[in-house]
Amino acid sequence: MPKILTTHTLHPRASAMLTGAGELVVASALDADTLATEARNADIIIVRAPLPSALFEGATKLRAAIRHGAGLDMVPMEAATAAGVLVANVPAVNARSVAEYVMFAALALLRRFRMVDRDLRAKGWLAGRDHTILASELAGKTIGIVGFGAIGQAVGHIAAHGFDLNVVATTRSMRPAPDRVGFLSIDALVEQSDIIVLCCPLTPETRGLINRERIGRMKLHALLINISRGPVIDDDALIEALQKDRIGGAALDVFATQPLPPNHPYFGFDNVIVTPHMAGITEQSMMRMGVGSADEALLVLANKLPVNLRNPEVVEHYRRRFPADI
Repeated sequence: MPKILTTHTLHPRASAMLTGAGELVVASALDADTLATEARNADIIIVRAPLPSALFEGATKLRAAIRHGAGLDMVPMEAATAAGVLVANVPAVNARSVAEYVMFAALALLRRFRMVDRDLRAKGWLAGRDHTILASELAGKTIGIVGFGAIGQAVGHIAAHGFDLNVVATTRSMRPAPDRVGFLSIDALVEQSDIIVLCCPLTPETRGLINRERIGRMKLHALLINISRGPVIDDDALIEALQKDRIGGAALDVFATQPLPPNHPYFGFDNVIVTPHMAGITEQSMMRMGVGSADEALLVLANKLPVNLRNPEVVEHYRRRFPADI
């Protein structure tokens, strides 16, 4: 019976789909050695944690690594392709969840929720209300979206049609913009936006994209929301700007080091919202990502290619490894 290794427990609907198709096993730990060891006799691995490159050297039966979600930075693509392993993902299915998180974070920062909640609980009603004098509305502000894939488009739609924000975006393709969205260069976007949302993938071009120079271009009251990947921001530059009241605040869901160390400076700012990489996680999105991952696994086990194959150049190598497939 094929072995389907998953780094995390799947949604019950996804687990039910895989019952009978193979032995579904949840990894006992997420460190590199454990994952490499437990993948040695796996046919499929469903991925919600970073995989070590060495895993692909020892997993001689492995047919596919299927990302439970969209981002592929958890899968060492070169190692997988060199080993003849298919890589697939489940794109776009958590876009609504992430977009709703962006609006929640923007509202919480503008309405000074952390300070209101803290002082209401510790000091009383009037102390909490005092913060509202400096609160602000969303409507009429400009939101700048860096990266205009499925998530960026969902953010833009909700922002424009739900909150009456002015929406600008920057994207590699600079294709014709949808209604109520204008495209700008990254530098023009950070200069003009009241709220900057990072939705881009982590690539060599986006690593350190929000650096000291670009933070210096931002409005003094600008808010920065990161639901992309931690290294897109230069942490030292952002911490310095927060210390100097150079920007209005930040909502950070992803970090260069995860979990974020408990003594990290980000925890010390009243105008910073810190969340544990949860923007795309809701009961509904977990169901959609789990079911999408199970669908792709079932295709591979049925000797077919996954719908969302992300390394098509591997197919000939894969066919040589499994000549009866496809």
